[in-house]
Amino acid sequence: MGTQPGMEPAALHDGEASEPDALQEQRLDAVAGRLLDCGATSVLDLGCGSGELVARLAAEARFERIVGVDRSPSILATARERLGPVVDGTRVRLLCASFAEADERLAGFDAAALVETLEHVDPGRLALVERAVFAGYRPRTVIVTTPNREYNPRYGLAAGAMRHPDHRFEWDRARFGRWARGVGARNGYAVTFAGIGAADESYGCPTQMALFRQRS
Repeated sequence: MGTQPGMEPAALHDGEASEPDALQEQRLDAVAGRLLDCGATSVLDLGCGSGELVARLAAEARFERIVGVDRSPSILATARERLGPVVDGTRVRLLCASFAEADERLAGFDAAALVETLEHVDPGRLALVERAVFAGYRPRTVIVTTPNREYNPRYGLAAGAMRHPDHRFEWDRARFGRWARGVGARNGYAVTFAGIGAADESYGCPTQMALFRQRS
């Protein structure tokens, strides 16, 4: 899918370059921490973009197999340049593929992460993503982060405006919750939620996260 993590607030806050960097670091910390906590040793980064999460995971000896997936050859080229010899084709690999399609290479992993990726998917293809990831690849743990639309006024956005021109949608917390609980119920996953970033009393956190765990 190809993501450009951290760009959204940079386009909205004149001269405030530190905020998007800090928020992206918090996202990566949160996702990597959950992956460590769940005991995963093999991880898919679906929509890996320029490889930030892959780099973070590769620094942890716990993770024995890491595969970053993106459908954009140019973004994967950027990721390869960023990661350098870390991409060894054995422990760490990058694949040009769509995670909305069945792909046997993506089955058999302990965990999968979709970090600021879901909102780049056309709404009509979300069912394909669900079928491929949750029913097909079926990792024991899936982590999804996505913008919280309720927070957008804090960025000075008008009603209905989105944080990035490639976003196909942005959900509020209630809508994200309905989607995540539905996916969990249909595919045998329990779901819990958390926010990432500085919380606002009215709007919540800028990023929302769902953690899916297979029911035993």
